[in-house]
Amino acid sequence: MQLAPIDDPFYIAFRGRFTSLLRWDELSAFWDTVRKNASAGWHVYAIGEAVPAQPSTAEQVNNFLDKIDALLRKEHQENYCGIVYTDSNSQPSMIKIYDPNNLGAQCGFSANPPLPGWVMSVTPPATLENNAHLPEGRRRWWRKLWD
Repeated sequence: MQLAPIDDPFYIAFRGRFTSLLRWDELSAFWDTVRKNASAGWHVYAIGEAVPAQPSTAEQVNNFLDKIDALLRKEHQENYCGIVYTDSNSQPSMIKIYDPNNLGAQCGFSANPPLPGWVMSVTPPATLENNAHLPEGRRRWWRKLWD
């Protein structure tokens, strides 16, 4: 995994403190908070794809939230969520969403934790290179969102 330079604002925020949205009802309430601020200049970034050149529109953010929520609930077949992390539940500026099919050891401590599958950030993102292979199905899913 290669990260942006240490003094990059995105990198600093990315390595900051995050809390998990452990329960599905917490995630639903959190998505409502994000939807209320969908026009805040969110950059929606899929790790392994090109960094977005501009923020997403409110419509694009809401569409992404609909699709990612459906994907998480379908593919993370647990009675808890625990794979979405935010820097703030009430005023988020960065959200890390882990791919249910590539969880690795995102819980607890790891010297080399897996990258999330997706990041939403109001700070323009820097490239996060993941050495893991991004399945073609995920690439198609991502690209279809923006067609």
